[in-house]
Amino acid sequence: MKLLAVGSVAFDAIETPFGKTGKILGGAATFIGLAASAMKTEVSLVSVVGGDFPQEYFDLLKSKNINIDGVEIIKNGKSFFWSGKYHNDLNSRDTLITEVNVLADFDPKIPEHSADAEVLLLGNLDPAVQLSVLDKMKKRPELVILDTMNFWMDIALENLMKIIAKTDVISINDEEARQLSGEYSLVKAAKKIREMGPKFVIIKKGEHGALLFHESKIFAIPALPLEDVFDPTGAGDTFAGGFAAYIAKKGKFDFETMKSALIIGSALASFTVEKFGTERIQNVTSEDLTDRINRFKELTTFEALV
Repeated sequence: MKLLAVGSVAFDAIETPFGKTGKILGGAATFIGLAASAMKTEVSLVSVVGGDFPQEYFDLLKSKNINIDGVEIIKNGKSFFWSGKYHNDLNSRDTLITEVNVLADFDPKIPEHSADAEVLLLGNLDPAVQLSVLDKMKKRPELVILDTMNFWMDIALENLMKIIAKTDVISINDEEARQLSGEYSLVKAAKKIREMGPKFVIIKKGEHGALLFHESKIFAIPALPLEDVFDPTGAGDTFAGGFAAYIAKKGKFDFETMKSALIIGSALASFTVEKFGTERIQNVTSEDLTDRINRFKELTTFEALV
């Protein structure tokens, strides 16, 4: 199945307790594309960059079999730039700089070959932009996956609720689930969010794993314990990209497929955090991914004798 992902292709500058970077490749769509590439799933990106975006980054994405026909270049504009500093726990951070630049007037251009994609992943963007993407598709995709955050809950709740109502799968973290639903219990929160429209609700819990909700079913996975965690930037986008890529590859939208997709997304996200920016995820091999999935199996497989 065709996978179309809409999101930012951008610059990041990151500081963690383990070091700092200058301007490096970042953006939600970038991580999504690299995750899909690691899954050997064809993906088309829709985004916008400025004339300052280096050719070497375009070459990198193309080399990973990522279709960038839908990435518009505004030659006299500047690309989106975010800079942040993570605290010692790597769960909290301070935003130092946000330069929206060309993303401020982003009007997604859907290439003809992608306008009938069966799987659509709406990366973390203004809900008004996400709504416009759905309107521009030739037909409603068979599966719409939405990634969003509390920022949009604070400033664009009305449009956010509109896009949530048109979504099949929503991916948010535990804090965002509680804010959106008004419920502290994540089980109650997921139930309320499903009533808003999505059939499936994914609640990410960082170092404590993730939960998948569908009707009365719940599936929980742990986070993979890692020796080295350098930079969490892009982990959620990598997770979403791996999740969507697995589903597009399998062509199934049932709960069992979603469970496996959750493992794939988490496995890929565990690579992203091991290096700064895209450095690790862009070099993941099939052998690396197989090994990490097997480690997930070892974590969660057991026999209980009573």
